[in-house]
Amino acid sequence: MHRPRLNRHAFLPAVTLAALLTTGCATSTPTTATGTPATRAAETPAAAAAEEQLAVVSPPSGTAAPTAVADAGEGGAAKKSSLKVASYDRKSGRAVIKAPSAAKPPTTPPATPSAGSPTSPATGSSPSPSPDPAKRAAPVAVGDIIASAPAPGAPDGVLAEVTQVVGATEDGDTTVETEPAKLNSVLGESKAEGTVPVDPSAMRVEPLVQGVKVSWAKTGDLRFGPEGAKLPLGSLRIDVGAAIATAEGAPASASASVEGYVQLAPEVAFSYDGSGTGTGASPGGAFLGLSGDWASQWSLKGRAAGSTGGQPIRIPFAELHSDPVIQVGPVPVVVNLDLTCYIQVNADGRVTVDVEQDLKGDFRVGGTFSWAKGWTPVSESDMTGEPLKARVTAAGDVKAALGAEATVGLYGTVGVTADLAPYVRAHADASAEGSADGTGTVSGAYALYGGVDLTGSLQLQLTIFGTPVLQKRIPLGALHREWLLTQGGGAVTAPPQTRPKTTG
Repeated sequence: MHRPRLNRHAFLPAVTLAALLTTGCATSTPTTATGTPATRAAETPAAAAAEEQLAVVSPPSGTAAPTAVADAGEGGAAKKSSLKVASYDRKSGRAVIKAPSAAKPPTTPPATPSAGSPTSPATGSSPSPSPDPAKRAAPVAVGDIIASAPAPGAPDGVLAEVTQVVGATEDGDTTVETEPAKLNSVLGESKAEGTVPVDPSAMRVEPLVQGVKVSWAKTGDLRFGPEGAKLPLGSLRIDVGAAIATAEGAPASASASVEGYVQLAPEVAFSYDGSGTGTGASPGGAFLGLSGDWASQWSLKGRAAGSTGGQPIRIPFAELHSDPVIQVGPVPVVVNLDLTCYIQVNADGRVTVDVEQDLKGDFRVGGTFSWAKGWTPVSESDMTGEPLKARVTAAGDVKAALGAEATVGLYGTVGVTADLAPYVRAHADASAEGSADGTGTVSGAYALYGGVDLTGSLQLQLTIFGTPVLQKRIPLGALHREWLLTQGGGAVTAPPQTRPKTTG
C-alpha cells in the first residue's frame, strides 16, 4: 500500500543535499589593485566556510574508523585526517593517536666514522643516540578537536579536544590528554541536512524470551522472513510468540498468548545550521531524530489478565543496539541507537478474544533547535490498520500493544527517548433479562479499535551540538490516535421452557 511520506525536515529551512563544496578551481589569478593573489587566497577559506554546504551520507563501505581533525592553529572547521585513534579511555580522557606510516620518523642510520671522531669499540662506528620521542613533532597540538568513528576503547566514537600532548612513542604514536568537545567546534559555520538509513545487518540483537526470530534485508544481501516472506530493502523484522497471564481461576481453554512480528526500517535524521554564528559559537539551528517505516501484524488470543497497580504489564522480548556512522562532510558523526521491543497488556480477565491486526505506517521523533524557540520536541506518526480477525466473547476490556522504545544520541550521550506503541483494544458488554415462564433475552455488543501512542522526551545531553544547556527533560508530548476496526452485536431470545407432565 503506497503512503505519502512524512515531511521529515519541516522544522528547519530546506537545504540541498549536495556533495562537499571545494575551492581553488582557478589555476592562476591576475594581480589587481585591491590585493595580491596571496592575500585573496588567505581570505578565501574563511569566506567559503561560512557558505559551505555539507552532505550527510553513509561513510564509504570498507572505510575503517574515519577521522577528522579541526586544527586549533587554523581556527576553522574540521578536515578529513589520516590520523587514527589507536586507543581511548573515556574515564580519564587519555588517547593514543596513530599517525600514518609515512609520517613515522625514520630510524637514524649509523654514521660513518671520520678522522679524529670517537668510535665504538664493538663496531668501530660513531655512536648515534636514539632520537628523543618527546622532541619529535606531534601529529596533533593542544586545542585540536578530534572526531573519530568507533575505535578501540571508544565503541561510541570520539569527539574530544586535545588539552595536553603527553609524548610520543618509539613507533610514532602520540599520547594525549583530552576533554569532551562540542559538534559546533568541528562543523563551524557550515550547513548540513540529511537522512541516513541504518544498516539492519549491523544491529546487534539480544533475544529476551524464547522463540524470538530476527531477519533483515539490505542492498546486495536479500533475506527472507519466516514462511518465505520477502522483506523490503533496509528492513529489520523481529518475530515473537509469548504466553501471557490469564485470569485467576480461568479454565485451561482460556490460555492467552500474543504472536506476530514487528518490521521497521530505521533512519537517522540530522541537520545543522551554523551560518552567521561565528566560529565556536552556538549554531543557529539543529535537529536530531529517528524516523522510518513501520509494519506489524500480530494476534491476541485467550482470556488475558494483567496490570500492576493499574499500570499495564510490559514484557520486553528483544533488545537491539547499533552505532551507525553518518558522514557530515569530512566529519564522522557517531549515532548511538538502542531499541527495546516489547509486548504490553492491560486486561481485566473477563473477556475472551481472538483478534488480529495488520498495521502499516511511518513515524518521526526527535528534537529541533532554533534561537527563537530553543529545543522543541518533534513527534509524528501516520499509521493505519485493518482487522484480519475479530471475535470477542463475554464482557470486559483488553488492550495490548506490540511496540518499541528507542533512544538515539551522539558519541555516547543520550539525546532523544521515544516510545512507539501501536495497539489493539477490545471492549464488550452484555445484558440479560428473564421471566417466570423461562423466556430470556441476552444482548451484547463489542467494538475493536486500533491505535498508536507515541511518548518520549528530549535529554540534557543534546547540548553536544553546542547549544544552550537544557535545564530539564522536555516531554515530546503524547501523541494518541485511535480508529475503529470493527464492531458488532446482537440478541438471542430463549424459548419458554416446557414443564414435564406429571401422572398421578
